[in-house]
Amino acid sequence: METFIKTPYFGILLSIFTYILGGWISKKIKNPLFNPLLLAMFMCIAILKIFKIEYEDFNVGGQYITFLVAPATVALVVNLYKNLDLLIKNIVPVIIGVFVGAMTSVLTIYAGAKIFGWSQELKYSLVPKSLTTAIGTALSGEYGGIVSITVVSIVLTGIMGAAIAPTLLKIIKVEDPVAKGISIGTTAHAVGTSRALQMGEVEGGMSGLAIALAGFISVIIIPVIIKILG
Repeated sequence: METFIKTPYFGILLSIFTYILGGWISKKIKNPLFNPLLLAMFMCIAILKIFKIEYEDFNVGGQYITFLVAPATVALVVNLYKNLDLLIKNIVPVIIGVFVGAMTSVLTIYAGAKIFGWSQELKYSLVPKSLTTAIGTALSGEYGGIVSITVVSIVLTGIMGAAIAPTLLKIIKVEDPVAKGISIGTTAHAVGTSRALQMGEVEGGMSGLAIALAGFISVIIIPVIIKILG
């Protein structure tokens, strides 16, 4: 058994099994807070703790799942291609919306750090919370953030966004599918996009676009903001 745990198969199979189980539980409970990704994360942590398995042993295989995050995110733009004419028609408000969303996401963390006295390390860990894991962890590591905290903040941001976005959009009476998709993708990245796809093809496509665009914009503006505000 110990030999198997140290092989890539263990991390890969545990990740897949817990996600499938999390999906099954999520369908049974039918509560957006019981997200398959969050459930899988907690189950993996519990199994590693209970059986005293080192994270390094799990990550021998888990790193391959992490590697697939980037191409999986790129695949989200398939629906965007199907609605390319809609994107071209709304290109200016789309770019402005994503830019404002990306700026707001970063500046709220700076405001929180100022109010609550967070350390620089914690602040830089939370700044990329609305980006995909691949981009967010890279930025966090570059500026001295704690990557593990960044990953948790990204996951929780996505789950909370997916859970509350549909209701919030109804409350503030946002009915345009392009606006819905852009707002969800900019703030809740891939996890939110999975919810946007359930809302409609246009919402899903625009949300996928927003992920890529928010990542591109954030890679430019975050270093500038850090240089100006520290």
